[in-house]
Amino acid sequence: MTLNTAFDSPVHDAQQCFRRLLKAMSEPGVIVSLQLLRHGWQPLGVATTSVLLTLVDSDTPVWLSPALANDIVRSNLRFHTGTRIADTPDEAVFAIADENLNPLLPDRLAHGSVIAPEHSATLVLQVNSLSGGRMLRLTGAGIAEERMIAPQLPECLIEQLADRLHAGSLGIDLLLTCGDRLLAIPRTTHVEIADSGR
Repeated sequence: MTLNTAFDSPVHDAQQCFRRLLKAMSEPGVIVSLQLLRHGWQPLGVATTSVLLTLVDSDTPVWLSPALANDIVRSNLRFHTGTRIADTPDEAVFAIADENLNPLLPDRLAHGSVIAPEHSATLVLQVNSLSGGRMLRLTGAGIAEERMIAPQLPECLIEQLADRLHAGSLGIDLLLTCGDRLLAIPRTTHVEIADSGR
């Protein structure tokens, strides 16, 4: 088992990281930096690892896509957070994937219910860049009028985001990470494709 370091000051650093994540969730599309780690648990980047160290515990099962589920990640995730590694996406509170996203994954995650909308999953997606992709227009809570973003997302995910009939309390939250940077597209955010494609 290969263990990597976590936060130097676990309580203080997790609190600081949580504040940055709260900013990202309350201001969809705004990029925040999570720079409290020297490196992530490869192949996970710094931001993805920081999210796991901050939000995951023994009550929040994590599903890892096969490409990211190596022994280093599994060992460190269990050791530092006490979480259970979920066997299937529908068991997970957090799902971790990269740009080679299975198009069926978002639909397999928990979307909450009318009675318990908070029982929805968060998809943490590592992407090659948070810019240079299809232009997307975000509207909704936390956005004064609109916010334009262009992360490099799989086309299947872009279509799924744009096809949401209405943004509301049901659905999945999306955290996009690249290196030590992150932006959020909460389930309450409406997404429109603002360009005609590549």
